[in-house]
Amino acid sequence: MQIECVNEVNISFPSKSSNESFARAAISAFVSQLDPTIDEITDIKTAVSEAVTNCIAHAYKSGIGTIYINSKIFSNGKIVIKIKDKGTGMENVQQAMEPLFTTGGSERAGLGFAVMKSFMDKIKVSSKPDRGTTVTMEKSIIRRLAKSDR
Repeated sequence: MQIECVNEVNISFPSKSSNESFARAAISAFVSQLDPTIDEITDIKTAVSEAVTNCIAHAYKSGIGTIYINSKIFSNGKIVIKIKDKGTGMENVQQAMEPLFTTGGSERAGLGFAVMKSFMDKIKVSSKPDRGTTVTMEKSIIRRLAKSDR
C-alpha cells in the first residue's frame, strides 16, 4: 500500500522576526485538517518557530533573505515540514545540532535543534556553506476518525 500525499502547501516570506508568528500560525492552520490534539499542534508550532528563528538569526545575519516552507500531509496522518533558507549555511551540522552550541553569541541559548528534536518524531538537517540550510521535520498525528470516516 502506497502512502500518498493528500495535501500540500508552499509559502515563502522575508526573514523578518515579525514573520515567525505568521509561519507558526500558517502551518498550524494547515495541520488542523488532521484534527490534532492541543499538545500535537503546540509541538508543531514550537518546532516551526525554532526552525524559522534559526533562519532569521543565523542564515541571514547581514540582511533580509527569503524563508521557504513546504508542508505535506500524507494519507497515514504523517506531516512533513521542510523549512529552507538560502543563507550562510553550516560547515558542521553535527556540531550545530549539539545542545548549547551556538554561533549567535551570549543572547542565544543553542537549544533550537534540541527543541525541534524533542517535539517532532524525526528531524533531518542538510546544509552547505554559503548555499543555505534545509530542516525537514516529521510528525505522525494521532488521527481521531470522524463518524463518516469509520
